[in-house]
Amino acid sequence: MPRNTRPLRLAPITAMTGSLALTGSLTACDGGSAASDTKAVTVYSADGLKGENGDGWYDQVFKDFEKRTGIKVKYVEGGSGEMVQRAVRERTNPQADVLVTLPPFIQQADGKGLLQKYAPEGSGQVDAADKAADTTWTSVVKNYFGFVYDKKELKQAPTTWNELLGGTYKNRIQYSTPGVAGDGTAVLIKAINDFGGKDAALAYLKKLQSNNVGPSASTGKLAPKVDKGELLVANGDVQMNYAQSKAMPNLGIWFPRATGQAADAAGKPTTFALPYAAGLVVNAPHSENGKKLLDFMLSAEAQQEVGKTGGFSARTDVESTDADAVALTRLMHGVEVFQPDWADIDKNLTSYVEDWKSATGS
Repeated sequence: MPRNTRPLRLAPITAMTGSLALTGSLTACDGGSAASDTKAVTVYSADGLKGENGDGWYDQVFKDFEKRTGIKVKYVEGGSGEMVQRAVRERTNPQADVLVTLPPFIQQADGKGLLQKYAPEGSGQVDAADKAADTTWTSVVKNYFGFVYDKKELKQAPTTWNELLGGTYKNRIQYSTPGVAGDGTAVLIKAINDFGGKDAALAYLKKLQSNNVGPSASTGKLAPKVDKGELLVANGDVQMNYAQSKAMPNLGIWFPRATGQAADAAGKPTTFALPYAAGLVVNAPHSENGKKLLDFMLSAEAQQEVGKTGGFSARTDVESTDADAVALTRLMHGVEVFQPDWADIDKNLTSYVEDWKSATGS
């Protein structure tokens, strides 16, 4: 597995927009419906863990949980920031019991006082870096930022940022919008790390605009474009893209090398963790049911299922050995994992996003 390197100090984030999607047989709660059903639990979640064909981690976990407890899961899906903003709007009449989102949005939710303290069973086996010290949230699926490429047209994955400036990629690159999409924000975070600072990263992203198709509010919509050959490269994350690759044979995952002041070839591929983190909502209509669901999500049984959908178990004591887990371990081999300073990002990234807009004319 990759080794950790130095912390990255940066800087939040404007609300990430995204349509709310009700998926599968699960339904969203509106108005006061959540409080009326005592055998229900409502989950507000960032997208990525529910499969388009009913084959995602949520699909299996929710099915097993409902069978085990008789508690029906009501599911509302949207962008990472939008889920937090919706919970903020409902603060005086909460509808969600469990909130699942990515950094830095989970820290943002905590900072806004949306999450109550609760340490789910099994959270003691989660690394300290992947949970809040005061137990307001904990990771349920580990995940990493990455890029995808068209394996059909590109016989080898790109290795460096600078390759993407070549004529081959003219109007064949797209990344989701920083400050709007979670993985788009991650592009900015990784570029600042890899180029050794904000100014160098923004100078590069300004050059990349000549090949960039344009903004995208949704990261999930980019992978199908790559698989079909409309794009050669796009951003994403390991969990989502690995799951998508099972139905998209031309989709490959890669990580640009760090550059800094050295030649590209001297750097190593880098990434950082973007875990799905869950917390219990303050004044949740069904707090006890929410606690039961969080306990189940972190159970060894549920964590064993994570690798099958491209993610990594949040528990250090659960290790999958199936083919998917082996493939994921191989994918991450030799990739350095740096640790962003999420508190600093939550505080200051708005200015970074504004600087990105200015540099790229977005």
